[in-house]
This record gives sequence, C-alpha cells and structure tokens, in this order.
Amino acid sequence: MFIEYLESLKTIFWDFDGVIKDSVEVKSDAFAQLFFPFGVSVCDRIRRHHESHGGVSRYEKIPLYLSWVGKEQSSSNIHLYSDKFSEIVKQAVIDSPWVPGAKEFLEKYYDRKIFILVTGTPQQEIEQIINALNIRHCFYRVYGTPSKKADSIKISIDEFNINPKESIMIGDSKSDCESAKTNKVPFMLRRTKLNRELQAQLSCQMFDDFICE
Repeated sequence: MFIEYLESLKTIFWDFDGVIKDSVEVKSDAFAQLFFPFGVSVCDRIRRHHESHGGVSRYEKIPLYLSWVGKEQSSSNIHLYSDKFSEIVKQAVIDSPWVPGAKEFLEKYYDRKIFILVTGTPQQEIEQIINALNIRHCFYRVYGTPSKKADSIKISIDEFNINPKESIMIGDSKSDCESAKTNKVPFMLRRTKLNRELQAQLSCQMFDDFICE
C-alpha cells in the first residue's frame, strides 16, 4: 500500500507546490497577472510554460518571459519583476488548498522520519510561508532558491548520512524527478491535471493525494 510504503522509509524529500499545497495554478495566475499589460496571448503562453515547467525557479522563468515581451533582461528588471511576483503570490499560496492528507501526514510522521523540503521558491519566502502554515517544525532542513534541488538533496544525504535506498523524493515535476535521479533517490510523482504528459513518460510510483492512492 502507498502509505505503508512511505511509512517504511527513513527519509522523505518534499517538493512544496503541487505536493503539500495545491498552489501551482495559483502561481500561474500570478504570472498572468504580472504580465497582463503585455496582452492575453503572451499571458496564455506564460501560463502554459509555467505549468509545464513546474519546480523551476522564477529566477529562470522571469528572464525568459521578459524576453518574450521585449523587456531588457537586466538584473534590476529581473529583481523588480521577481519582487512584484512575490507580492502577488505569497499570501495566495498560504491560502491555497492543501493537497488532501498532506498536512496530516506531515504532523503524524515528522518526529519519526527525516523530512527535508526542497523547492524552487526563494528561501526567505518559503520560510515565511511554512511558518504561516505552522509546519516549519516538520522539516529537518528547508531549501529554497538559490539552492538547486539536486544540490540540496546531496547536501542532506551527506549531512544526515542518508541511504538513498531508504529515502524518496515526492514531487510533481520533471525537475523534481531529475533532481532525485541525480542523487540515486527513488522518485514518486503526485498526479495532477497539469502533469499528464509527465505521467505518460515516467514509470515511477504515482499517487493522487495522501488519502486515496
């Protein structure tokens, strides 16, 4: 059984958006709002790109989106748009629905296992979000941008002497899968309507939520 399998593991690496909170579309809406002055068609293009590249940092996406709208990809512009995005999205993520059963699972097992959060959300922002959600205590470590997910997993494996065969990465995106694979950590995909193409490509374990398999 799905939950029994997770119970047997010593370490779980967690993505956040789409795994703990159903917040991927919230961020799609935020990107669309941010670039709305440049027209509906570019907003639709940005939305599609974001949703098909889950787990990738906004600091990689925003320069690309700026190029699409003919804006200079300068450091100041990237920071300006990143700050605006953060203002739009942070509370929306906090208010977004929980993935069913995720909070309950975290609270039930956090003191029996090593839970490590690895996300593309900026470090300060993810810390503020999980503090607001009162789940900071569930994680041994929290890694956000600028840390790369693969690097964060490697650091944690070394720090806690983790056996990759006794761990798993739970994610909803290709970048999550690749980060796990780089470190020889098994991967489990949370199925969503936004990652159907990825579902068809992968042969790993998959689940819908933490209540029903």
